[in-house]
Amino acid sequence: MGTNESGAGFPSNEWALILGGSSGFGLATAKRLARGGLNILIVHRDRRGAMKDIQPHFDELAETAASGGLGFHTWNTDAISADKRSETIEAIVESIGPEGRVRVLLHSIAFGNLKLIAPEKVAPRTAGANLAQRLGVEPEKLTELANELFEAGEDGLHPLTSQPVYPDTSYLDEEDFGRTILAMGTSLLGWTQELFSRGLFAPDSRIFGMTSEGNEVAWKGYAAVSAAKVSLESLARSIALEFAPYGIRCNVIQAGVTNTPALRAIPGSDQLKSQARLRNPGGRLTTPEDVAGVIYLLSQDEAGWINGELIRVDGGEHISGSTK
Repeated sequence: MGTNESGAGFPSNEWALILGGSSGFGLATAKRLARGGLNILIVHRDRRGAMKDIQPHFDELAETAASGGLGFHTWNTDAISADKRSETIEAIVESIGPEGRVRVLLHSIAFGNLKLIAPEKVAPRTAGANLAQRLGVEPEKLTELANELFEAGEDGLHPLTSQPVYPDTSYLDEEDFGRTILAMGTSLLGWTQELFSRGLFAPDSRIFGMTSEGNEVAWKGYAAVSAAKVSLESLARSIALEFAPYGIRCNVIQAGVTNTPALRAIPGSDQLKSQARLRNPGGRLTTPEDVAGVIYLLSQDEAGWINGELIRVDGGEHISGSTK
């Protein structure tokens, strides 16, 4: 097969299918793969009111695709629903034509319950009160000033700031876990199996899932998402094993703390970001573009023997035992 008109090394009939491609890692990956010469399919679920911010990105993608002679299609639908999945795949078949094949499948769905599993018993912080007493100022004034500096980007002040507030009216239950695990984890299986059964995967194809440090570290309010990430990782290993004979590789990307809409939905996310910047050897957060670049590299022919791996893209954040 030949390459795309852009001259990149992907056959012209091959596509990237991105589940959750309207923001964060999914959107950044769509842009990177389009620049690299791969046709793009995006499935996302967003309210009509949110589209005014998303559409300019899709317009940019459409322009990139058109300039390289590539295809670009989007569907705003529920990727978790089995019925909607089948309808969307039917539409994808029509869009990519009889010779079209999926080279890259990225699962980047961020839809989970972020609630505690038990009432929070808060231990009072003493550093701020003791410092205020030594300085001869009111503790409330010190907290106010620390909050202002912290919000302006001054890291290292989180022990002096107001503590994160978590919802205390409801807690995670089994149903919350079930929905979250399906959305952010095991829904990858349905897409993989249905694409495979319809013969839509390319002879050499790559599947990617997204995980985080929350797969091992417990964060308040993250229990259901953490369970979903672990489920996704386990499923990815099984896909890597059982689909490998058909030319399908499956890997999971563990990004460092990244300022995405999904992270900002976590209570206390500002503290997580601050701590990550202090701990990261590079002194900054991971970006969606960092992750997109690695997915692009792993989509190349030369990465065809990487399979069943958890690949960290965090600038060394996970190995750092020191802070600035």
